[in-house]
Amino acid sequence: MIRHLRRLTDRLCAVPSHPSRLAALTAAALVVAAPIPAQAGTTSFHCRNGYVGLTYDDGPTPETTSSLLHALRAANAKATFFNTGTAAQAHPELVRAQQRAGMWIANHTMTHPHLTQIGEPAAFNEIADTQRVLRRITGDRPTLFRPPFGETNDQVRADAARLKLLEVLWTVDSRDWAGATTAEIVAAADTLQPGGIILMHDWAQPSVDAVPQIVNNLRKRGLCPGKIAFTPRKIPYSDIFFHAVAVAP
Repeated sequence: MIRHLRRLTDRLCAVPSHPSRLAALTAAALVVAAPIPAQAGTTSFHCRNGYVGLTYDDGPTPETTSSLLHALRAANAKATFFNTGTAAQAHPELVRAQQRAGMWIANHTMTHPHLTQIGEPAAFNEIADTQRVLRRITGDRPTLFRPPFGETNDQVRADAARLKLLEVLWTVDSRDWAGATTAEIVAAADTLQPGGIILMHDWAQPSVDAVPQIVNNLRKRGLCPGKIAFTPRKIPYSDIFFHAVAVAP
């Protein structure tokens, strides 16, 4: 295109005494130089209001992980999977399936304990052992960590920081763990704001079934599923805060 513009410019300079030809060449140059408008169906259009984080805890689960991945792929959406080390060891092929599907794989401890109650070094080892398991399966070191039950304190955060992990809590709870229906999970996701993160679970069939409507409703609002990253902002959670938001993939 640049070479074409240069040729037009040279021709414009070479024919100043022919007004009609000059006008035609000028119009051609303007057409070539004009920016191409973004199509309404592009990702940038759909995501004009930002990104949210879809997160799934406790997997992988033989009964649901594959169908969840299928639903996400069909919706052209990505999510973050907070896997436990024991489940990952038992079903490494499902972790690799998450990886092949382009999902983000994160740390949810080995055995899903109450980290604030088990003391040290047990709490640290729960996180560190999961790092080793997930890295052995995927070849990558997870960068995100979620404490089971959302229970955290200064020591848990220090353990995560020692392992170079970003602690990720949530801004919206789907309550799928409490038996929420698909409609209730969709309604919870509808409250997500730009940068927000929703808690769901890999094993909850209603959360699997909710994927198409969640993603469709988000896009109607100009929001898209994104990845989770550090923010210096303090994101409120219960009576504490965390430093993670959803951003562009």
